[in-house]
Amino acid sequence: MKRNLIGVSQVCLAMGALVGVLTGCQTTEPRFSSLEEQKLKAPEPIVLREGDAVQISFPGAPNLNTVQQIKRDGRIALQLVGEVQAAGLTANQLEKELLKLYGPQLQTKEVTVAIETASFPVYVTGAVLRPGKIMPDRPMTALEAVMEAGGFDYAKANQKAVKVIRHQNGQVQHFTVNLKNALQGDEVEPFNLKPGDIVYVPERFQWF
Repeated sequence: MKRNLIGVSQVCLAMGALVGVLTGCQTTEPRFSSLEEQKLKAPEPIVLREGDAVQISFPGAPNLNTVQQIKRDGRIALQLVGEVQAAGLTANQLEKELLKLYGPQLQTKEVTVAIETASFPVYVTGAVLRPGKIMPDRPMTALEAVMEAGGFDYAKANQKAVKVIRHQNGQVQHFTVNLKNALQGDEVEPFNLKPGDIVYVPERFQWF
Protein backbone atom coordinates (compact mmCIF):
# COMPACT_ATOMS: atom_id res chain seq x y z
CA MET A 1 0.00 0.00 0.00
CA LYS A 2 2.83 2.36 0.88
CA ARG A 3 4.51 1.62 -2.44
CA ASN A 4 1.29 2.50 -4.28
CA LEU A 5 1.06 5.86 -2.48
CA ILE A 6 4.64 6.68 -3.44
CA GLY A 7 3.88 5.81 -7.03
CA VAL A 8 0.79 8.02 -7.09
CA SER A 9 2.68 10.96 -5.57
CA GLN A 10 5.45 10.61 -8.12
CA VAL A 11 2.89 10.63 -10.94
CA CYS A 12 1.25 13.76 -9.48
CA LEU A 13 4.60 15.53 -9.22
CA ALA A 14 5.42 14.62 -12.80
CA MET A 15 2.03 15.88 -14.05
CA GLY A 16 2.46 19.11 -12.10
CA ALA A 17 5.90 19.69 -13.60
CA LEU A 18 4.53 19.03 -17.10
CA VAL A 19 1.67 21.50 -16.60
CA GLY A 20 4.14 24.07 -15.27
CA VAL A 21 6.34 23.69 -18.34
CA LEU A 22 3.40 24.01 -20.73
CA THR A 23 2.00 27.00 -18.84
CA GLY A 24 5.42 28.69 -18.84
CA CYS A 25 5.70 28.21 -22.59
CA GLN A 26 2.29 29.73 -23.18
CA THR A 27 3.03 32.86 -21.13
CA THR A 28 6.60 33.58 -22.21
CA GLU A 29 6.48 32.81 -25.94
CA PRO A 30 4.02 35.56 -27.02
CA ARG A 31 5.90 38.14 -24.92
CA PHE A 32 9.21 37.20 -26.53
CA SER A 33 7.70 37.31 -30.03
CA SER A 34 6.23 40.76 -29.35
CA LEU A 35 9.62 42.16 -28.28
CA GLU A 36 11.32 40.68 -31.32
CA GLU A 37 8.73 42.19 -33.64
CA GLN A 38 9.33 45.63 -32.12
CA LYS A 39 13.09 45.29 -32.60
CA LEU A 40 12.75 44.21 -36.21
CA LYS A 41 10.14 46.82 -37.14
CA ALA A 42 11.73 49.38 -39.47
CA PRO A 43 10.79 53.07 -39.22
CA GLU A 44 8.28 54.27 -41.79
CA PRO A 45 9.87 56.15 -44.71
CA ILE A 46 9.08 59.85 -44.99
CA VAL A 47 6.58 60.66 -47.75
CA LEU A 48 7.37 63.86 -49.62
CA ARG A 49 4.88 66.74 -49.46
CA GLU A 50 4.35 70.10 -51.11
CA GLY A 51 6.87 72.56 -49.69
CA ASP A 52 9.55 69.96 -48.98
CA ALA A 53 13.01 70.67 -50.42
CA VAL A 54 14.99 67.79 -51.92
CA GLN A 55 18.64 67.61 -52.93
CA ILE A 56 19.13 65.59 -56.11
CA SER A 57 22.64 64.40 -57.01
CA PHE A 58 23.97 62.71 -60.13
CA PRO A 59 27.39 61.17 -59.33
CA GLY A 60 28.13 60.69 -63.04
CA ALA A 61 26.85 64.12 -64.12
CA PRO A 62 27.39 66.71 -61.36
CA ASN A 63 26.24 69.50 -63.68
CA LEU A 64 22.70 68.18 -63.15
CA ASN A 65 22.89 68.40 -59.35
CA THR A 66 20.14 70.58 -57.93
CA VAL A 67 18.06 71.47 -54.88
CA GLN A 68 14.36 71.76 -55.63
CA GLN A 69 11.35 72.72 -53.55
CA ILE A 70 8.20 70.76 -54.30
CA LYS A 71 5.59 73.14 -55.66
CA ARG A 72 1.93 73.31 -54.69
CA ASP A 73 1.01 71.00 -57.58
CA GLY A 74 3.37 68.39 -56.13
CA ARG A 75 5.96 68.67 -58.90
CA ILE A 76 9.60 69.71 -59.28
CA ALA A 77 11.19 71.20 -62.39
CA LEU A 78 14.39 69.49 -63.59
CA GLN A 79 16.83 69.96 -66.45
CA LEU A 80 16.36 67.81 -69.55
CA VAL A 81 13.21 66.03 -68.35
CA GLY A 82 10.96 68.92 -67.29
CA GLU A 83 8.45 68.62 -64.46
CA VAL A 84 8.32 65.46 -62.36
CA GLN A 85 5.74 64.42 -59.76
CA ALA A 86 7.43 64.23 -56.35
CA ALA A 87 4.73 64.68 -53.69
CA GLY A 88 3.36 61.37 -52.48
CA LEU A 89 6.62 59.51 -53.10
CA THR A 90 9.40 58.55 -50.71
CA ALA A 91 12.98 59.59 -51.47
CA ASN A 92 13.78 56.06 -52.70
CA GLN A 93 10.74 56.00 -54.98
CA LEU A 94 11.71 59.37 -56.45
CA GLU A 95 15.25 58.07 -57.06
CA LYS A 96 13.86 55.16 -59.09
CA GLU A 97 11.59 57.45 -61.08
CA LEU A 98 14.43 59.84 -61.91
CA LEU A 99 16.66 56.94 -62.90
CA LYS A 100 14.04 55.86 -65.43
CA LEU A 101 13.77 59.37 -66.86
CA TYR A 102 17.49 60.15 -66.96
CA GLY A 103 18.75 56.61 -67.57
CA PRO A 104 19.33 56.89 -71.35
CA GLN A 105 21.35 60.09 -70.83
CA LEU A 106 23.56 58.93 -67.96
CA GLN A 107 26.82 57.03 -68.24
CA THR A 108 26.74 56.27 -64.49
CA LYS A 109 23.30 54.89 -63.73
CA GLU A 110 22.96 56.43 -60.30
CA VAL A 111 20.75 59.13 -58.78
CA THR A 112 20.46 60.04 -55.09
CA VAL A 113 17.67 62.02 -53.44
CA ALA A 114 18.06 63.50 -49.95
CA ILE A 115 15.45 65.46 -48.03
CA GLU A 116 16.92 68.86 -47.20
CA THR A 117 13.91 70.35 -45.40
CA ALA A 118 10.52 68.81 -44.78
CA SER A 119 7.30 70.75 -44.41
CA PHE A 120 5.36 70.00 -41.24
CA PRO A 121 1.67 70.90 -41.62
CA VAL A 122 -0.05 71.57 -38.30
CA TYR A 123 -3.48 73.08 -37.66
CA VAL A 124 -4.17 75.39 -34.73
CA THR A 125 -7.68 76.48 -33.82
CA GLY A 126 -9.74 77.76 -30.90
CA ALA A 127 -8.75 80.61 -28.59
CA VAL A 128 -5.62 81.77 -30.44
CA LEU A 129 -5.04 85.03 -32.27
CA ARG A 130 -4.39 83.62 -35.76
CA PRO A 131 -6.06 80.21 -36.11
CA GLY A 132 -5.33 78.20 -39.24
CA LYS A 133 -2.76 76.01 -40.94
CA ILE A 134 0.94 76.57 -40.31
CA MET A 135 3.80 75.02 -42.30
CA PRO A 136 6.99 74.98 -40.23
CA ASP A 137 10.07 73.39 -41.79
CA ARG A 138 10.96 71.41 -38.66
CA PRO A 139 9.23 69.38 -35.95
CA MET A 140 7.72 71.51 -33.19
CA THR A 141 5.95 71.29 -29.87
CA ALA A 142 2.33 72.12 -29.08
CA LEU A 143 3.39 75.35 -27.34
CA GLU A 144 5.51 76.42 -30.32
CA ALA A 145 2.56 75.79 -32.64
CA VAL A 146 0.34 78.02 -30.52
CA MET A 147 2.98 80.76 -30.61
CA GLU A 148 3.18 80.41 -34.43
CA ALA A 149 -0.58 80.99 -34.48
CA GLY A 150 -0.14 84.35 -32.75
CA GLY A 151 -0.27 83.05 -29.19
CA PHE A 152 -3.17 82.54 -26.81
CA ASP A 153 -6.20 84.77 -26.68
CA TYR A 154 -5.56 85.34 -22.98
CA ALA A 155 -9.05 86.74 -22.35
CA LYS A 156 -10.58 83.38 -23.31
CA ALA A 157 -7.99 80.60 -23.55
CA ASN A 158 -7.93 77.66 -21.18
CA GLN A 159 -4.19 77.03 -21.23
CA LYS A 160 -4.47 74.08 -18.84
CA ALA A 161 -6.54 71.87 -21.16
CA VAL A 162 -5.20 72.28 -24.70
CA LYS A 163 -6.36 69.43 -26.93
CA VAL A 164 -4.26 67.69 -29.58
CA ILE A 165 -6.11 65.55 -32.11
CA ARG A 166 -4.03 63.08 -34.09
CA HIS A 167 -4.98 60.74 -36.94
CA GLN A 168 -2.64 57.77 -36.98
CA ASN A 169 -2.93 54.25 -38.41
CA GLY A 170 -6.59 54.77 -39.22
CA GLN A 171 -7.44 55.81 -35.66
CA VAL A 172 -8.11 59.15 -33.96
CA GLN A 173 -6.16 59.87 -30.78
CA HIS A 174 -6.94 62.66 -28.30
CA PHE A 175 -4.43 64.21 -25.90
CA THR A 176 -4.86 66.90 -23.24
CA VAL A 177 -1.84 69.12 -22.60
CA ASN A 178 -1.32 71.64 -19.80
CA LEU A 179 0.61 74.49 -21.44
CA LYS A 180 0.19 76.96 -18.59
CA ASN A 181 2.95 75.28 -16.59
CA ALA A 182 5.35 75.63 -19.52
CA LEU A 183 4.49 79.32 -19.89
CA GLN A 184 5.21 79.85 -16.21
CA GLY A 185 8.71 78.44 -16.64
CA ASP A 186 8.10 75.12 -14.91
CA GLU A 187 10.15 72.15 -16.05
CA VAL A 188 7.69 70.06 -18.05
CA GLU A 189 8.25 67.57 -20.83
CA PRO A 190 7.31 69.23 -24.16
CA PHE A 191 4.54 67.64 -26.23
CA ASN A 192 6.02 67.01 -29.67
CA LEU A 193 3.64 67.24 -32.60
CA LYS A 194 3.42 65.04 -35.68
CA PRO A 195 2.48 66.11 -39.23
CA GLY A 196 -1.25 66.73 -39.54
CA ASP A 197 -1.90 67.22 -35.81
CA ILE A 198 -4.73 69.56 -34.82
CA VAL A 199 -4.10 71.75 -31.78
CA TYR A 200 -7.32 73.08 -30.23
CA VAL A 201 -7.25 75.70 -27.48
CA PRO A 202 -10.62 75.64 -25.67
CA GLU A 203 -12.18 78.63 -23.97
CA ARG A 204 -12.43 78.94 -20.21
CA PHE A 205 -15.84 78.44 -18.64
CA GLN A 206 -17.36 81.86 -18.02
CA TRP A 207 -20.25 82.89 -15.80
CA PHE A 208 -22.77 85.23 -17.39
